[in-house]
Amino acid sequence: MPSVIVCPACDLAHRRTAEPAQGRSRCVRCRALLQRPENASIDTAIALAVCALVLLLLSNAYPLVALHANGSTREATLIGAAGGLYSQGFKALAGFVLLTTVVAPLAQVATLLYLLIPLRLRRHARGEGLLFRLLTRARPWTFVEVFMLGALVAIVRLSAFARVVPGVALWSCALLMLSLSALTSHTAPGQFWRWVERSRQ
Repeated sequence: MPSVIVCPACDLAHRRTAEPAQGRSRCVRCRALLQRPENASIDTAIALAVCALVLLLLSNAYPLVALHANGSTREATLIGAAGGLYSQGFKALAGFVLLTTVVAPLAQVATLLYLLIPLRLRRHARGEGLLFRLLTRARPWTFVEVFMLGALVAIVRLSAFARVVPGVALWSCALLMLSLSALTSHTAPGQFWRWVERSRQ
């Protein structure tokens, strides 16, 4: 482990102390968080990843909303939303929606399961270091929260013109958003490398 920690807010360098077991260490200049307790269970992280994977599959298998208007019913799915944008000529936007709401979350969860399950068995996945570094760079491209906000705004506006019934996928997306946030928190870089060190002992 490096002996120096650089504050992510103001770039002040601090000498690393022992890893905090209960408390948190903060920057002496701006009080930003430097270290936090890194004693999460790898079993919890794996359970969260499996939960997120199931929710992601449900989000794509069932409709987000059903619209009832003038005696007809239309259902919209997550992939169908990207397909609708593509068919209307918004190809770049359709690709972006598909990438950030389906591909990026699936890649994040699958990569974490690929890395965490061998660690749980005190083994190491091939390309472990490179994959985790790529994962930390790709995490900001998971926009499930932004999609949920947009979906809620659209549902409120559409409810003035038709009867809108939230589908299973909408609730799954909401739970997926919470699962991914918890998973990101449990697999912070410091915690992950601590698990790697423990697996080598």
